[in-house]
Amino acid sequence: MRSRKPLALFAAAAFVLAGCGGGGGDASTEGPVTLTWWHNRTTEPMKSKWQQIADDFHKTHPNTSFTIEPLQNEQFQTKVPLALQGNTPPDLFQQWGGGALADQLKSGKIADITQASSGWIGPLAKNADGWKAGGKQYGAPYLMHAVGFWYRKDIFATAGITATPTTVDELNAAVTKLKAAGVVPIALGGKDRWPDAFYWAYFAVRQCSVDTLKKAVEKTELADPCFLKAGENLKSFLDTKPFQDGFVGTPAQQGAGSSAGLVANGKAAMELQGDWNPDVMQALTEDKEIGSKIGWFPFPSVPGGQGDPSVLLGGGDGFSCTTRAAKACAEFLGHLVGDDVQKILAETNSGLPVTPAGVAALKSEPHKTIAEAMTKASFLQFYFDTAFPTKVGQALNDTIANFFAGQGGPDTIVKSVSEAAAGNK
Repeated sequence: MRSRKPLALFAAAAFVLAGCGGGGGDASTEGPVTLTWWHNRTTEPMKSKWQQIADDFHKTHPNTSFTIEPLQNEQFQTKVPLALQGNTPPDLFQQWGGGALADQLKSGKIADITQASSGWIGPLAKNADGWKAGGKQYGAPYLMHAVGFWYRKDIFATAGITATPTTVDELNAAVTKLKAAGVVPIALGGKDRWPDAFYWAYFAVRQCSVDTLKKAVEKTELADPCFLKAGENLKSFLDTKPFQDGFVGTPAQQGAGSSAGLVANGKAAMELQGDWNPDVMQALTEDKEIGSKIGWFPFPSVPGGQGDPSVLLGGGDGFSCTTRAAKACAEFLGHLVGDDVQKILAETNSGLPVTPAGVAALKSEPHKTIAEAMTKASFLQFYFDTAFPTKVGQALNDTIANFFAGQGGPDTIVKSVSEAAAGNK
């Protein structure tokens, strides 16, 4: 939420999907269809942009119409599995790949779009790999994502921080300076729990080699000692108390008092979040200049870690089709990765386009910085809760959130994956 030059995105998906899904729809039997579309953009401007994109597609493909149902992000975890058990699943729905896709393939209702996408999938290059299973394409991304630190350039300057941290020691030094300046160093939306997982995941990515990360996801286990060390490094970082008081009860993106709102309104200096954060922050402040006040830097390196400092944590937003109207659905996915739509998405600052033309259209300097970092990255580690099977990923997130709240230790994080994996068999 995948190498091309000069500005390009790539991702080596950090998981191996196994299993099989339903075949693509029979093109000869598809006539006029109305695609039921579930997406997760419930707020403006993207809610209206998706509607306009659907309307524009209908103009050039009059046999394809849409019934659009925006859903809150968290609803997909429950609604999609239930829908796939029934007889009328949506024709097109939000898909993040990884373990969730592997679970969904068991329903037999996810369309294999390998052949249907052959005419347009090429420019996506490795961006599309996260939506594959067994060499077949079961969906496609329209935006990719990377997590890093968003920071207030003005607050850094006031606190005397002249360069963004490149090591954890430098990050700790910045935290100390920000506290001395009377500012919350880092905002955290612990109420939503998933932001906590970014920290453990990045300490793991910096501590463990790429091969170790790949094997961990493939085997659904955190057996290598580097994962325990990642938890220990996280504990040391938490002991510096870098977050706002009451972070456990702070939402990530809802309201001016959320973690994104604290940064947007100058009450906190940093937040570890995805590249969609500027879009979120803009809606939470009356400061129309917020876009020029924020910058981005990757998670710092960890002394003694075996991880490649260029590796990023992230994922992508995509869609899968079900089998009822697979041909029309796949045609629409091709439309979403076309240059016109990718340029529109580049303007939203809510992610990184998946094609070179889209990346070239980025105007936000921080997003250009992220795109360049993606180009240089040797690997993109998919969010662990996405890379692992759904129940395992949720168990990991819950255990990390409890750890942030003072419950358990580094070893409980490691154990949570093996225990959940055993129960998921």
